[in-house]
Amino acid sequence: MAKVYVLLYNARTENEGIHTVQMGDRTKVLMFEFEDDATRYALLLEAQDFPSPSIESLDSEEVEEFCRKADYDYELIKEGMLAIPPETNVDTDWENEKIPQKNNPPETTYDMSSDELDRIRRQLEGLI
Repeated sequence: MAKVYVLLYNARTENEGIHTVQMGDRTKVLMFEFEDDATRYALLLEAQDFPSPSIESLDSEEVEEFCRKADYDYELIKEGMLAIPPETNVDTDWENEKIPQKNNPPETTYDMSSDELDRIRRQLEGLI
């Protein structure tokens, strides 16, 4: 059983929630292969004024089963994949357990030059 790292909000409370991203009309959970990559992603979220998540180690099969039950997609972020949060976020009202709906355009994937990727990596490394 492989361990992965996920971002949780209000970990180990009644209002615990997992960080997800919207991909068109689908919801996706990101599973990080390495804790350092999950930490970098969490720092990028904080830089966008998103609440600070906890980095939690879970069994990948447990996360995949949760996603199947919730009808969510999931993605394993392997070392060096450099996951970057989307520019728009949907905040969750943890107190009332409501997720506001936004009519955001579907995410677009961008091809970046290796120079641009190197520049972003240097910026991320500077956050740590």
